[in-house]
Amino acid sequence: MSIKRKMKQWLAPVGAACVMSLATTIHAAEPLKVGLVAALSGQSAQSGEAITRGLTIAIEEINANGGILGRPVELLRRDDESNPTRGLLAARELVQREEVAVLFGGLDTPVSLAIVPVANQMKFPFMGVWAAGTPITQNGASENYVFRVSAVDELVDEALVQYGINEFDMKKPGMVLINNPWGESNELGFRKALDKRGMEWAGIERFEMNDTDVVPQLSRLKNNGADALLMVANVAPSAQVVRSLDRMGWDVPIISHWGPAGGRFTELAGDSAERVHFIQTFTFVEGEEDTKGAGILEALKERFPEIQTLADVTPAVGIANAYDAMHLAAKAIEEAGSTDGPAVRQGFYDIRDHDGLIKFYEQPFTPDQHDALGPDDYVFTHFVDGRIIPLNP
Repeated sequence: MSIKRKMKQWLAPVGAACVMSLATTIHAAEPLKVGLVAALSGQSAQSGEAITRGLTIAIEEINANGGILGRPVELLRRDDESNPTRGLLAARELVQREEVAVLFGGLDTPVSLAIVPVANQMKFPFMGVWAAGTPITQNGASENYVFRVSAVDELVDEALVQYGINEFDMKKPGMVLINNPWGESNELGFRKALDKRGMEWAGIERFEMNDTDVVPQLSRLKNNGADALLMVANVAPSAQVVRSLDRMGWDVPIISHWGPAGGRFTELAGDSAERVHFIQTFTFVEGEEDTKGAGILEALKERFPEIQTLADVTPAVGIANAYDAMHLAAKAIEEAGSTDGPAVRQGFYDIRDHDGLIKFYEQPFTPDQHDALGPDDYVFTHFVDGRIIPLNP
């Protein structure tokens, strides 16, 4: 036997051992952790579940392609119970103890606003995927570590006002706002949008999360001549507005931020839930084929057996925003070449483009723009038989 042939025989098992060793090393690599702080219980629990689903599908895709920096991605979740204090404690625990590379936020603007200063102080990337409060990303920090794939209140308010004018010939709206920082953020946006058009408003009424009757507030708006309502609140309080209108017998157009999409709105609001027109950034469309949305829908059905129809993926906006946000965060970390906070922040700026579920992103983030979505990415919807359906598909 030639020396060359003998060497091949000797080296073959060595080469196979090396390949197996490499595979074992990759498989055994320390997980790269990402965190989620969101409402996983209570009236808005569907929002947290939707975000979880979107992140999960994206993470499984990423892991199937080698993970991030050669490490498998692992999702850690914490329930903020829609409470800012609890959300802040959960964020600190995930960042300091679990050392997550990126923290994702949930539905509630007050919770996100509580986390923002800490994110900037501790220099960890915080990615919003639902809460729309303008100050979340426009927070005035000289080094801003907060990014977002979601709607932005100021832009949404502009769109809501214009929709009311176009669809309902709205001339004197009344504002019905939840009494928290999210409501305050939208009051500023509505005032700006209405002032820009020289329009007056019938009044500004506020209500609490646990209010069970808002007839007095609505009666004042009706008496002041409101011809439409601009509503900002999450699931349960939005449902109370609808029920109070039913008790009053007042059939007035309701143009809403996307709060009703975050949970059991149709169950809580009753038959009149369909009258609320609200904004979204994405909806799955029945009958779509050979699209990214159709592929993600099939992946959702396979991964989560409880999903049988489009009604089961409500709210789609949480799934889509989270899915795109996770892939963008993965690109930022790859660009950074590490999980170091400042490097990942720069990594977000270095993303040139990304073919996402909501849209094709071209340089989604810059030092002056931390919001990847704009008004061209909004769609108006309403509930039909428990499903969120585009009003102008």
